[in-house]
Amino acid sequence: MWRSVGITIFLLLWSAFSLAACPVWSPSRAQEEVTRLKQQLSRWNDDYWSRGASAVSDDVYDRMSARLANWQRCFNMTSANVAPALPGGNVAHPVAHTGVRKLADKWALQQWMRGKQDLWVQPKVDGVAVTLVYRNGRLAQAISRGNGLAGEEWTAKAQAIPAIPKTVTGALANSVLQGELYLRRKGHIQKQAGGLNARAKVAGAMMRHDNPQLLNELALFVWAWPDGPATLAQRLVALKKAGFEEAHYYSAPVNSVQEVERLRQHWFTSPLPFVTDGVVVRSSVEPAGKAWLPGQSDWVVAWKYEPVEEVAAVEDIQFAIGRTGKISVVALLEPVKLDDKRVQRVNIGSVQRWQALDIAPGDHIAVTLAGQGIPRVERVVWRNLVRQPPTPPQARFTPLSCFYATPDCQQQFIARLSWLSSDKALEIAGLSESGWRTLHQAHHFEHLFSWLALTKEQLQTTPGMSPARGLQLWHRFSLTRERLLNRWLHALGTPLPQSAINAAGDASWRQMRNRDELAWQQLPAIGKEKARQVVAFIREPAIEQLTAWLAKQGVKAFQ
Repeated sequence: MWRSVGITIFLLLWSAFSLAACPVWSPSRAQEEVTRLKQQLSRWNDDYWSRGASAVSDDVYDRMSARLANWQRCFNMTSANVAPALPGGNVAHPVAHTGVRKLADKWALQQWMRGKQDLWVQPKVDGVAVTLVYRNGRLAQAISRGNGLAGEEWTAKAQAIPAIPKTVTGALANSVLQGELYLRRKGHIQKQAGGLNARAKVAGAMMRHDNPQLLNELALFVWAWPDGPATLAQRLVALKKAGFEEAHYYSAPVNSVQEVERLRQHWFTSPLPFVTDGVVVRSSVEPAGKAWLPGQSDWVVAWKYEPVEEVAAVEDIQFAIGRTGKISVVALLEPVKLDDKRVQRVNIGSVQRWQALDIAPGDHIAVTLAGQGIPRVERVVWRNLVRQPPTPPQARFTPLSCFYATPDCQQQFIARLSWLSSDKALEIAGLSESGWRTLHQAHHFEHLFSWLALTKEQLQTTPGMSPARGLQLWHRFSLTRERLLNRWLHALGTPLPQSAINAAGDASWRQMRNRDELAWQQLPAIGKEKARQVVAFIREPAIEQLTAWLAKQGVKAFQ
């Protein structure tokens, strides 16, 4: 249970941030920032326990808790109360909940497994931890995990959950079981569906009096039977006979970290009846229950899945001007890892979206991976007390600006060059943005097509470029003179859909120049407004100058 996993995981997270850079704050500012973050963590914690509401994910909560610890370390503040106090309750557990130590990666798990025998792996079911006490064959008590030593009385709620056996026999007749109350799912694939906020729904069902029907959707995965049969295999058989079947079906003996990794990936991508957030590896033989203490469980560890979202501190906000003049906003981040990617920047989108999200340097944002592994901003998790958002560039860039190189036009001009060499335009292979910058810096382009006039000697003697590379570019530049009109239309950025270009069938710029708005409207995907834009583009003085220049350079499409 993420609000009560104990000191161990918190200390691991704290150590992960212990080398993070310290903010440059005055003592008074540091005290204010720390106080504000402590209050926010406390509110998140209270909401979770009092209402079963999960305002932020586990990963976000843990990262911000660790961030608080780092700030306290930076400014020599006491960190005794870094972790919000867990609601212990007033009902003592017969056997303490130890919590599970989280390992960082495969290598750490391999180190832990070394020399150990009779190990088993299970899915790390994502739910709410509970103790069940059976006396004389009947369910006598259910206790929330609380602080591991004592919790809340949940007996009445447990009695109302159909999936929990109310009577048991044999060795279970007088037993203590620890497990995870979870929300039953049908064919849940973790990789595709994620966490679904299932944990908070379970917590809400157990802590609130409304929606008692949700109890019918709960079940229990038993992961510990303190002082039960000697081996896990024996415990699993007895649990299955008593009606606790899930642990039997989803437990497997393992001898190597490779076997754990295979099952971890299998459960991550296969249909399961519950939400998971990793795997648990445990020794079959456990110490006596009287030795169990919160934060002390060297016989069981967890290897969680990579977080679906991370919290990243914003180091700077930059504005990028694209070839059409649109301004996009990019956040430079303190590096974080998502899946197998190191994320240091994320595209926020338009200036309007950035302003709506209200992101400034120093803020903390939640970042996820969208389709094809592209980082995406989900929301702002934390805003600094003192904030200085940068001023965006004035909106003077348009699809008709920056065909000529001027100091104000550097970004849009380079973006236009990068576009015209792409596969969708003139297809000049091997020439990226960095290559264009090298050429522009050396030869001081006047306009978008100045490169076409460079001689073989000029290209071969370009600083930062080998003679062989210069010769190769000269050949490729020369070939562009033979490109068909539709390629040059894309290179110019003409606002024409491909379907209209195909239907027009023009072979020369002159044919296009002779069409009026009404004639353009006869072509596919061209309405009145689009026709106006096309005519305005074609007759723009800068375009007329460039096309005349291209004709003099021997570009066939303009002759």
